[in-house]
Amino acid sequence: MAWIAGASLVAWVWLLVGQGFFWRTDVRLPPDTARRGCAAPTEAAGTDGTGEEDPERWPSVAVVVPARDEAGVLPVSLPSVLAQAYPGRAEVFLVDDGSTDGTGELARALAAEHGGLPLTVTSPGEPAPGWTGKLWAVRHGMALARERTDAEYVLLTDADIAHGPDSLRTLVSAARADGLDLVSQMARLRVADFWERLIVPAFVYFFGQLYPFRWVNRPGARTAAAAGGCVLLRRDAAERAGIPASIRHAVIDDVTLARAVKRSGGQDGAGTGRIWLGLADHVDSVRPYPRLADLWRMVARSAYAQLLHSPLLLAGTVLGLALIYLVPPLALVVGAVGGSVPAALLGGAAWAVMTGTYLPMLRYYGQPPWTAPLLPFTALLYLLMTVDSAVQHYRGRGAAWKGRTYGAPPTGAAAAAPGEASEGT
Repeated sequence: MAWIAGASLVAWVWLLVGQGFFWRTDVRLPPDTARRGCAAPTEAAGTDGTGEEDPERWPSVAVVVPARDEAGVLPVSLPSVLAQAYPGRAEVFLVDDGSTDGTGELARALAAEHGGLPLTVTSPGEPAPGWTGKLWAVRHGMALARERTDAEYVLLTDADIAHGPDSLRTLVSAARADGLDLVSQMARLRVADFWERLIVPAFVYFFGQLYPFRWVNRPGARTAAAAGGCVLLRRDAAERAGIPASIRHAVIDDVTLARAVKRSGGQDGAGTGRIWLGLADHVDSVRPYPRLADLWRMVARSAYAQLLHSPLLLAGTVLGLALIYLVPPLALVVGAVGGSVPAALLGGAAWAVMTGTYLPMLRYYGQPPWTAPLLPFTALLYLLMTVDSAVQHYRGRGAAWKGRTYGAPPTGAAAAAPGEASEGT
């Protein structure tokens, strides 16, 4: 047990200093971002030199909102999208993906009540073979936006995401100022109920551990990721990457999208595409997950897809989670009870490092620091969710979401050629 606890401690020391400082929560768009990036170098960004907003300096944006049975959250989220204080031209396209709860009708009613940006509600019909429902809706929305607008950027935002009034302007400013092909913010998820408080901060913490934001944002680095709830994408970058047709089968569409953009090359056609991912301050998910079963389904529906439906990767993940998260408290208890001082000390040290790395994420979510030592228990739940995801996959119920089930992509369907994919942009 002492040797195993020592291995866990070594792993935590490496994670602390060698995994892109994933545990820090300071990768965010700067507060002044909304004032940068859209003006001539000698003028205040986004102004005409007199301090007034100049719409002509701001690129047009199409906002695409895929929605399936979202009547429960639209009254909170959609008005915030329509109310964006964006100086340039922006238009919203809500794609009703076969809803049965009146999502489309409600969206039109909300637009009539609240006003704001112009809204088009459309429906693409059932997905074509080989497409996930969300990406089929995104394809339809992007194609319609291309027909009706000359938008330079497309904002892909989920129907449960509420945006602060400067959200769109901030995203566009960051993209323009730093020459980014993709800007994505990890929406702040809801943490109102017991299970949300226990599981949600860990979800973002684990995501950052898998895809350290600093590595994602480093030009030329191989790590690529995005948060699907809020993705601003340059239209020409989407065309180079063949979005969305090239990722049409993806269950984890946000990470797959970011990889496609990064691999497609930069704005000059050379190198890698430039992407940015960080935590949000004014982009929030309003979808509730009040029960453990709700959160369990949310994680389990895509966990095995993240592991490429590989039993070998599943076994490695289970062993890795056990070594990193479960061994420290177990070694401390067993060592203390069994009189093994080295095991207890090494286990306690590893648990202390683990707890310390979790505190910043708890602060970001406004949770009390005393919950940080509970991370091993939360990790055990995630381990069980991952195993259940594999079980459901082999039972033919993997990646189930609102009445649809997606299995592993067919062989050879990993990517379409850019020429083929351009039809869907």
